[in-house]
Amino acid sequence: MTQMAKALLVDDRRENLMALEAILQGLPVQSVAVESGEAALKQLLVDDFAVILLDAQMPDMDGFETASHIKRRERTRHVPIIFLTAADRDAQLALRGYAVGAVDYLTKPFDPWVLRAKVSVFVELWVKTRQLAAQSDLVRERDTQLRLLTDAVDEATALLRADDADARDRTIDLLEQARWGNPT
Repeated sequence: MTQMAKALLVDDRRENLMALEAILQGLPVQSVAVESGEAALKQLLVDDFAVILLDAQMPDMDGFETASHIKRRERTRHVPIIFLTAADRDAQLALRGYAVGAVDYLTKPFDPWVLRAKVSVFVELWVKTRQLAAQSDLVRERDTQLRLLTDAVDEATALLRADDADARDRTIDLLEQARWGNPT
């Protein structure tokens, strides 16, 4: 069973979190809402996220500081961050957002359909990355099985070349084990 993608929503105002949850409704993503940068960092210790929607201006730890902590952690450094802010359209704030690793910076009011489209792209990338990782694991597992079978066939071939009944019995045992997938 595939795990559903999650979006981390970070905003100090509960009504903004509710609005974001409503905007994302119907997308194949589970919203996880927190009200501070500290809470976001804690949540990132226990969950994997496809995307983070982060308010730039919050009390205590602002979005920029939160983002820089996120990008310093090995586990979370590749999670895309979209800054959302009610701050005026100051280009310096946007540049600061990009400097700490954001993939986008939207000022309120923003078009909810644009945000949905952006989140959808990151969710799809997250799902595809998970699928590729699962396929890669499967290929590695099959390579290991093939290596074991090849070793068993090589050993059986060497034993068949030996001219004694004991070796032939061991060969038959090996071939039976290989046939049934039992390691030797």
